[in-house]
Amino acid sequence: MKVNVNAVNFTVDKKLVDFIQQRMDKLEKYYDKIVSSDIFLKVEKTSDKENKIVEVKIHVPGDDFLVKKQCKTFEEAIELSAESLERLLVKRKEKTRTHI
Repeated sequence: MKVNVNAVNFTVDKKLVDFIQQRMDKLEKYYDKIVSSDIFLKVEKTSDKENKIVEVKIHVPGDDFLVKKQCKTFEEAIELSAESLERLLVKRKEKTRTHI
């Protein structure tokens, strides 16, 4: 799957990009028709510790899924986003299976 990582107002390191790529690749075992994904990483300027925002947009034929999570670390936010997307993709796969 093609993964586009976009960091807003900061530069992202290679280790985080590799982590994101690995986690997004795992989603293909739930739904194999994923075309690409766009990941937006943002840091909110607040005194709150949970200031890392991750938006994940997954493109599948005929639909797009968008998940937004805010956590203390980008890794935690990516993990939570991926878990939400797993549930969405399983639901989507079951829905397409019932129409056949």
